[in-house]
Formats: sequence, C-alpha cells, structure tokens
Amino acid sequence: MTSAQVLTVVGSINLDLVARVERAPGPGETVADGVLTREPGGKGANQAIAAARLGATVRMIGAVGGDAEGRAMIASLAEAGVDVTDIQITDAASGTALIVVDRTGENSIVVCPGANARIDPSAIELPPHGALLAQLEVSVDIVERAASLTDGFFALNASPARDLPEELFERVDLFIVNESEYERMPRLAAARLVALTLGADGAVLLREGVETARAPGLPTQVRNTVGAGDAFAAALTLGFVAGEDPATALRRACAVGAAAVADERSQPLLRPLAEYLA
Repeated sequence: MTSAQVLTVVGSINLDLVARVERAPGPGETVADGVLTREPGGKGANQAIAAARLGATVRMIGAVGGDAEGRAMIASLAEAGVDVTDIQITDAASGTALIVVDRTGENSIVVCPGANARIDPSAIELPPHGALLAQLEVSVDIVERAASLTDGFFALNASPARDLPEELFERVDLFIVNESEYERMPRLAAARLVALTLGADGAVLLREGVETARAPGLPTQVRNTVGAGDAFAAALTLGFVAGEDPATALRRACAVGAAAVADERSQPLLRPLAEYLA
C-alpha cells in the first residue's frame, strides 16, 4: 500500500465495558471476582486503529452519539492516526459492548449498537477506486452503500454472520470469517476468496471452497482475544491491497493476530506491518 492510497474502514465504534474474571459465569450463575475497565472498541474502530498502527493511511466512516463516550472514541481514533472527518454525530447514545474475558483470554460479547444503527448512508463518500474494509456490526444497507461507491479492493469481515444480498456477496473480493461464522454462512463455500481463521491453529485461504494457502498459528501468551481478529483482518487487507503474495500476506496477518492476543487491550499496540516476519 503506497502512501498515496487510503484504506477506508466502514463499521462500528463502541465503548467496551470489559469485565475480566477467572472464569465466565454459566447460565443463571454469578461470579464476583470481576475487574471492570472502560476501553475504546467496536470492530470498525479496532480495525481502523490496527491498520493505522500497521502503517496505513486510514479514514473511518461510522457514527457515535453526541455524548462523552462518543467524544472519547473519536479522540482515541484520531490519536492513533485515523482520519475521523467522516464520523457522524447522532442523537442516539454511543454504541456499547459488554465483554467478559476469562483467565485464558476467551471472551463473550453483547453489543448494544446505539449510534451505530443511525449512520446516514447519503453522507458516505469514498474515492472511486479506493480500498474498503467493512464488518457487519453496522447495517448491511450501510455496507452496500459503501461498496457501491468504489470498484477498489473490498474486504468484508462477515461478523456477526448474517445473510447477504446477492449483489453485495458478489462484490466482495475477500471474506474474513472464523470457523463459527463460516459454518453459519454456507454460501461462503462458493465465494471467490475466504480467509478462515482457526484460532491457535492459524488460518487458511479458500478459493471457491478449495484451500490455496495455510499459515500456522504462532506461540504466544494469550491475554485477550477480543481485538485479535480485527488486527488480523486489518493486516490481511493491507497485504492484499499492497499486492503481496497471498500466502505471505496470510502468514504476516497471523503474526499480527498473535501479537494482538498477547496484548490486554482490544486495540493493541502494533509495529509497522513490514516488521512482522521480517
């Protein structure tokens, strides 16, 4: 990705309320050892910040409320080097995610969309040939609108898994999903390119359901898995936009994901992308 290119990220911006516990509660159970933190998050914001920290020029399209949380989220993105000019301010409360992280780093998440559900599609603008990375924590209509504005490379992190209109499905150059999402979206077996993450076992690239590349997981200390998939998605997208060999891009993205898992933050500190596997 050259300095003249810009990656536009369209997606959610949330305040993460993170409870770290020894183990997550079961149905009807209460655990009383939680430690609560308030952190910037949202899959869109996480991916935008990861891409910026990996060295890309990034602009974010999303929405927050006109509240203190919204102002803090915008400040966090700007501090990481993301262009926040196109973030919309709505009269809804800023999005919030309730996250439980156990001692192994595994997590469960409840997302309350808030302002993320109020993005005005008519206000979205993209360069006609610009690269786009999006997720499904915002309305499919918003993703469709953004994808229609550019013929550049389009990566979709199909999370959470949901049905997609045929035109949008065909427009995606690269789907990025985990095993659960892949199972819930059987149409992905026919997609032109899918990056399937396998947790500690790394990731594979599938072209129309046939494996074309595989990268192993890297040994690491697991502290928080919340932002790992987002860092992986950002790194892989940047590799493809830069024209990197797909197998190399996949290995590098797995290395970035491993670094993210070892960081307690949902928006981990990352080195420039070229330094991974250097």
